[in-house]
Formats: sequence, structure tokens, C-alpha cells
Amino acid sequence: MKKMLSLCLILALFAGLVLPVNAENPVEIIFWHSMGGVNGEAIVKMVDDFNKANEGKIKVNVEYQGTYDDAINKVKAAGMSAMPADVMQIYDIGSRFMIDSGWALPVQEMIDAENYDISQIEPNIAAYYTIDNKLYSMPFNSSTPLLYYNKTAFAEAGLDPDTPPTNFDEIIEMAEKLTIKDADGKITRWGYGMGNYGWFFEQWMGKMGLHYVNNDNGRSEEPATKVVFDENGGAAEVFKVWKKLFDEGIITYLGRGNTDAKAAFISGDIVITLESTAALKSLLTNVGDDFEIGTGFFPNIHPDDKGGVSIGGGSLWMLQTGDDARQKAAWEFIKYMISPDVQAFWNAQTGYFPITVATHELDAFKENLEKYPQFGTAIRQLHSTAPEYAGSLLSVFPEARSLVETYTERLINGEVTVDEAVEKLAAEVNSAIEIYNLTN
Repeated sequence: MKKMLSLCLILALFAGLVLPVNAENPVEIIFWHSMGGVNGEAIVKMVDDFNKANEGKIKVNVEYQGTYDDAINKVKAAGMSAMPADVMQIYDIGSRFMIDSGWALPVQEMIDAENYDISQIEPNIAAYYTIDNKLYSMPFNSSTPLLYYNKTAFAEAGLDPDTPPTNFDEIIEMAEKLTIKDADGKITRWGYGMGNYGWFFEQWMGKMGLHYVNNDNGRSEEPATKVVFDENGGAAEVFKVWKKLFDEGIITYLGRGNTDAKAAFISGDIVITLESTAALKSLLTNVGDDFEIGTGFFPNIHPDDKGGVSIGGGSLWMLQTGDDARQKAAWEFIKYMISPDVQAFWNAQTGYFPITVATHELDAFKENLEKYPQFGTAIRQLHSTAPEYAGSLLSVFPEARSLVETYTERLINGEVTVDEAVEKLAAEVNSAIEIYNLTN
């Protein structure tokens, strides 16, 4: 793998722009990222290899900025004076803000300047970051949600371990067979469990083929001005599923986000759950030989839903530094980060999608897929989704996700009805959108 990375770097240098060689004064750029743990170690390795191959030409200073929220708040704080970085990893839901801010240099400008072949990027991944036929940022750590299940428990319960549920009717039916109770009737293993995660709400809107907000789902030249999930019935359908799961005793509450649900799945306390494709590697590592993990497509709300999932994760944004040499160097670095060999390394280390199509032809990628066949589900799901389900763009998505989780909690606690949850959620998100649009 290291030899492959080195070869990729050498080829990239000859294919790209020519920068002056000056061992004492290479063009220095700053790269902000939000990857911790193993993912962060992979980032450092990739940057180190780039710097070695570009010695005397480009030097990338890699700086970890904490969570995605931490990073985007730092750039917001610095934005009015000077851009703090040349390349920045920003999460999917920060895209609309970056577009509206005017602080980003759309990568489409660099693509057009050198006739860079954009067809090598997975079209369904590029679609998320493309607005009005302009690619604003370069996809990097891309993921979608998946259904994960304990194949060993399926077999023990008399279910086909190779046939995961595809919708909530099937989840409920299977969960009833998978749930285990002790002699006193206390549940010791739940058939199904999922975290209260606002991202899933967005995915179910897409799976139903419905928009989350107006103005072409926030993808028109004008940003969204209101949600439409209250008008098209999508929010009500999602909340009805949550209510049914609790009313019928199918699941127990596992908190906001996915931390508790992931831990419960690893320990065998739940059999079926939902998580990001990026969690596959860590789930396999933590479960070990305790049981066999299976994967399925993210489930539909209804059996006949015809929509698709959208990309999550993050992308690489170029910031408007006003320095031509640094911007050219930043573009060379971005091209390196998405090159096939580097993407094969990234995929093997993290579980994120390789965003470059040619990566699929490399032995390193094929070997990783053979070792972890569960990842093939993520690839098939990605390719089965039409670009029209690229997902929504919204400037206040962080606030909106938190509000979705708040009203999901209030619903399952019996504080509001489904209709009240939809009405109040829509009103509060609309208020946040209005305030943002008035002040930006």
C-alpha cells in the first residue's frame, strides 16, 4: 500500500501544475480537519506522504480542530478578518452555510481552469455537493446509513440470516421473534434498537422521495425559506413509526445520537440497529468473533417507498485566501487526497466510501472488500440511489437536527401527539431559518 501511495504521488506531481522548487521556501498551506482516533492517524499519514513527495514545492500543515461544529465555529469567528486555513474539512450539513458565506472558493473554478475530469468522482456522491451545476467542494469522507444486524441471532431465531428487513413492517415482525424475555417477563435482548438521530429523519424523507425544505430542497440559487416536511406528510410518517415502535414495546429508548445504540449492538443487547457505513470497521473490530454482522439497505418507512439515501460525512473546501500560489497548492493537495490509491488506503483504514470510481479496480480495494464483504452493501445502496435524491441543503441544519431529536423525545414521552410534534417542529425550524436569512 505504501508503494502504491508513493507511485500515485509521483504521477500526480507530473500531471498537475508546476510549482517552483525551493527547499527552503516551499508554498505552505494549512489543512483543518475533524478526524480523531484511527481516522485522524490516517489523515496524518496521507499528509506526511504528500509532503515527502512534494518536498521543496508544497508543505501541508495539518491541524486537528476538534468536532465538525468546533471547526465551523472557528472559521465563522475568523471569517470576517482572514481565512484561518487553505483547505478545510466540513461536514455535509455545513455546505449551505459555506456557499452562502462567500468564504469558499468553489472547486469548480479549479476544475474548469485545467479541464479536470470530474467523471472520475462517484456521481451520487458528487451530486450532494453540486448546486446549479457547480461543484462547490470535493467529496472526501463520504458515508450513508446502513442497517446492521446480528446474523447469528437471526439463525438462532429461525430467520434467514442472509435476508435482512427492508422496511419497518418487516423490522417489527422480525424484532418480535428476536426479542428474548426472562422467566419474569423482563426483556433481556431487544430485537431492534436505534438511536434518536436527526440524520435518520432526513434520510427517511429522501427514502419516501420527499423534500425536507422548499426551493428545490435548498438546492436552488436561493436558499430555503421554510421546511415542507409538515406540508408533504413526511414528518408525520416518521413520527408515527417512532410512536408505533414504543407503543408496541418493540424498542427501548437509546438516547440521542448513536453512541448508546452502537454499544448495545456490540454487546448483543439489540439484534438490529441503524448506523453509518463509516462505523462498519469499528463494529467488526469490537464485535470480533462474538457474532457475525450482516448489513442491509437503510430501511424504508413504507414497503413501497421508491426514494433513496443521501450522502453524509464531509468534504474538502478551499477557502478564499487571496493568495494564488497557496490556492494552486491547495488544489494539488485536494487532487492527491481523492486519487485512487489514496482513496483505497482511506477506505481500508476508515470504512468511508472511496469517492473515485477508479479505486474499485485496485487490488487494495478488492482485497479490503473481500475481507469485509459487508461493505459491498454500502456500495450497492449508493449505486441504486438516483442523483435526484442527493439530499437537502439547509443553513441551520445543526439546529434542525437537534430540534428533530427534541420532538422525537417529547413524542415518545407522551408530551405531544404526532400532529403537535410536526407542527411545533416545523414552526421552530422555520423560525431558525428566518432569523438566519435575515442576518446573513
